[in-house]
Amino acid sequence: MGAKQEELLGAKGEVLALGERWYKTERSWAKFPDHITQNVLTNGSVDNEGNLYLCQRTDPPVLVFDRGGRFLRGMGEGLIDDAHGIYVSRDGSIFVVDRDGQQVVKFDRAGRVQLILGQRQKPKHGAPFNHPTAVAEGPQGDIYVADGYGNALVHQFSAAGELKRSWGGFGAGPGEFTTPHGIKAAPDGRVLVGDRENNRVQVFDREGRHLEDWRNFYHPMDIYIADDGMVFVTDQTPSLQVRDASGKILGRCRPTDAFPHGITGDHEGKLYIVESRTQLVTRLTRIV
Repeated sequence: MGAKQEELLGAKGEVLALGERWYKTERSWAKFPDHITQNVLTNGSVDNEGNLYLCQRTDPPVLVFDRGGRFLRGMGEGLIDDAHGIYVSRDGSIFVVDRDGQQVVKFDRAGRVQLILGQRQKPKHGAPFNHPTAVAEGPQGDIYVADGYGNALVHQFSAAGELKRSWGGFGAGPGEFTTPHGIKAAPDGRVLVGDRENNRVQVFDREGRHLEDWRNFYHPMDIYIADDGMVFVTDQTPSLQVRDASGKILGRCRPTDAFPHGITGDHEGKLYIVESRTQLVTRLTRIV
């Protein structure tokens, strides 16, 4: 262990182990300014500069913090009814899932609307959307949306917003869902979906063909895939698991007191856990 690791280990905060990985925790990491109304935090995503984009269920629905936890700006006022999921793409675009507004809205870094999927306040049965939950971008630019609270579907759109296909349906069999709650696309094109009440993560190819199930979760909430291919999954135990690309469990810990609703990370290996019940962001910095 080097000097920097020893310094982190001696700093205030709990130490967590995810297999052979050790992390130092920083509770209440994000510093919310007095002039910003804070509501229920639901998820987060980090851009290429290390800035954390949080979404919350009030205006402004998107809050941006730098890597030191300092507030930079808000965005999206008046455009989102109920922010539930957020994803920052490789080009810096920000996708926000409006659960009760029945839309996914794509913003540029300046907060200008670039694309809207779905019709606001017009829920659809068996079609986009009926209380969607999460969004992800595939390696070829396709957009995947978990449509989880009303429908039990995943929708795949082109980068231009054209619906390519939908898959799923209610049930517990392969390719079926109860509440598809979290979604991420791996670099190889596989799509990972947190099938919450079925206590599993389902793995699909890029066109929605079921490949396998990953088990040993209790209500998986969110998924993050790191630069090294490691897959982090939060659930309602509350626990945080790390798995390799094949799904093998490499470690598990209890990262928060309340169940983690969202998880994301940066290019330095730090993890950010968004707790909707406590309205806190916990940062995990790797020591070993």
